Amino acid sequence: MDAFADLLEQLYFTPGTNAKAALIIEYLKKTPDPDRGWAIAAMAGTLRFDFFKRNAVKQLMLERIDPVLFELSYDYVGEMSETVAHLWPAPSDIPDAPLPGLGDIVDEFMNAKRTEVKPLLADYLNRMTASQRWALIKLGTRGLRIGVSARSMKQILARFGETRVEEIEALWHGVNLPYTELLSWLEGHADKPDISDRVTFHPVMLSHPIDESDLTNIDPTQWQTEYKYDGIRVQLVCTKNGKALFSRTGDDISHAFPDLLDTIESHCVLDGELLVMHGTEVDTFNQLQQRLNKKKPTKKLMDSLPAGLMAYDVLSIGDNDYHSKPLSERRELLSAFISQSESPRLHLSPVLDVPTKPALETLYKEASEDTAVEGLMLKRLDSHYIPGRPKGQWFKWKREPKLVDAVVMYAQRGHGKRSSFYSDFTFGAWEEDLLLPIGKAYSGFTDEELKKLDNWVRRNTVGRFGPVREVKKSLVIEVAFDAAHPSSRHKSGIALRFPGFHRIRWDKPANEADTLSTVKQLIEK
Repeated sequence: MDAFADLLEQLYFTPGTNAKAALIIEYLKKTPDPDRGWAIAAMAGTLRFDFFKRNAVKQLMLERIDPVLFELSYDYVGEMSETVAHLWPAPSDIPDAPLPGLGDIVDEFMNAKRTEVKPLLADYLNRMTASQRWALIKLGTRGLRIGVSARSMKQILARFGETRVEEIEALWHGVNLPYTELLSWLEGHADKPDISDRVTFHPVMLSHPIDESDLTNIDPTQWQTEYKYDGIRVQLVCTKNGKALFSRTGDDISHAFPDLLDTIESHCVLDGELLVMHGTEVDTFNQLQQRLNKKKPTKKLMDSLPAGLMAYDVLSIGDNDYHSKPLSERRELLSAFISQSESPRLHLSPVLDVPTKPALETLYKEASEDTAVEGLMLKRLDSHYIPGRPKGQWFKWKREPKLVDAVVMYAQRGHGKRSSFYSDFTFGAWEEDLLLPIGKAYSGFTDEELKKLDNWVRRNTVGRFGPVREVKKSLVIEVAFDAAHPSSRHKSGIALRFPGFHRIRWDKPANEADTLSTVKQLIEK
């Protein structure tokens, strides 16, 4: 655990991808199994369980110090893990014994009964230094933010094992934690892991947002144009060893959509959009949200909101792999496969007829007004299926965001590098002379604008609620969002999808911001 805590501290304060990679490679060389494998999982975000909840950490803290002192400290620091790490009052009579390895600590928490977790956590926090406490809390709540993603971890492992990142990509979702067999192969001590008998996720191909220069250079006859459906990207895998539905990041979401999986029998790997579909009619994303994250959906829910797959690519059928075939051929194979399928939940994404650029622009305008889609996808007909985000192969042309003028009501400090700034804002719309919250936003402004916003919050605070500051109802922001939906969970009766700052209207009086009735008119029917 000492080595892991030291690594995290160095990574947190080390800028630059190459410098971070060098630190991790050195750690992998010096650290034994299974500690280094659990460290990889923690940093890459593939550790799929919490050792303990954030609330358990807070309760342990409040049992030991004055609650007001904790709230003031938390408000000043802006990050709970760091607050607890430095504020924890370790007893002076704790024996000076070495900490167990990371793997041993993981095993302890994984096997601990619910009633044993808090005492176990308290014992470790008592024995640890501030940096070790911070590492344990971050690890246990899966809250690491150290500038290392799953993609960068795969690239680091490829450098470590002197192999291609594509080799790591192909194995990543088929090898088990704590990656012992993968690391053994990378070091040349064992054969390449055999994952042929496992139902695995295949890394997906991603698109780039389109810009004016891209549009200028596109000849529509050389591109496949489709709707960009407003659902979630999924991968359907059906093999002789089982079947599964994966999210775009490789999370297994099969348990939430058995009504779709139960209709699939043919062995295949399909790429597509998960939607709520009534026959061939596509429902809104708001309806799909009611299905997401359900561990065991009821029959009533599945009947009222049936899941469907709008398939737009095929990676394999049976034992035949199609990654290296051009999109034009993959499309023919996909079309034939779906036409022969007996599944009523499997649909073929239509290819749109776009002979000219004016026709493409007209189609985009029409698609922007369709509530079931969020724009267009343009894909080169000769593109191979390449995991990652290859340049110039696939583009997404999303509809222009909706805009409303709202008033900032509350502000809260951010996390990580933003922990010293008020960067999370709750905003509202008017209902007569009352402001009702309609959303939260923490993106869309520059670093310079963030400094100005933070300064404004500090000068215009009228109330405090723990880490939250209530501010004067005087600052108007133009909020951009994808869609508006009715919501019974919010007092305003509305929820915005993907809200963010579009402009800060320092010049506009708050009484000229939009009314709630204006915002509700933007709800998708």
